[in-house]
Amino acid sequence: MTKVYPNAGAGIGSALTAGSEPERQQLVKSEPVVLTVWKKSLLFNCDGFTVFDAKGNLVFRVDNYAAGSKGEISLMDASGTSLLTIRRKRMTLGDNWLVFEGEKTVNPRFSARKQVNLLNTRSLAQVSSGGSASAGSSSPTGPSPRTKNVMYEIEGSYAQRCCAVYDDKRRRVAEIKQKEAVRGVAFGADVFRLVVQPEVDSAVAMALVILLDQMYGSSRRFST
Repeated sequence: MTKVYPNAGAGIGSALTAGSEPERQQLVKSEPVVLTVWKKSLLFNCDGFTVFDAKGNLVFRVDNYAAGSKGEISLMDASGTSLLTIRRKRMTLGDNWLVFEGEKTVNPRFSARKQVNLLNTRSLAQVSSGGSASAGSSSPTGPSPRTKNVMYEIEGSYAQRCCAVYDDKRRRVAEIKQKEAVRGVAFGADVFRLVVQPEVDSAVAMALVILLDQMYGSSRRFST
């Protein structure tokens, strides 16, 4: 079987402690960070994600035990500490999400809305500061109104694992890419790369991946 990450000899126990908080902080640097995202939980009978850095150290985890009953998803570091909590916004038109710091569920750090735009089918989602994602609803016949709170626009195809995240200055600050085949063996859609530029926190970039998976992937059951 093709190795997903370099430190394949390490067991789950050692992997869970490999990506300590100091190591995670090292991801904030002046060069792009390349992460390997595996759409699989390290824990038995759990859905989720496992994310490794270029050295094969575990950086992020998503282990959805009974997340479907609570309607929220927790992005954790390697030790299991919650970094961001993702919750679907109830009682709103469209596909709207809120992202909170740690385990909090008040005062969202940012929000996201699935885009529905027949004139720009590459537009996937819009991310806004605070809880304002529902401001300026999407139109199927034209671009959604832009607001001063817009942080990121996500474009591309999540199904093809080919997406780009642009900031409010149209700078490409993160990308989702297919992971290259190793010795002619392809990984498939469940293993891909997340390239994060210095302007974005890697945890935020990974939260955007989770949001795209909820909007366009096979994991919508997590929050239904």
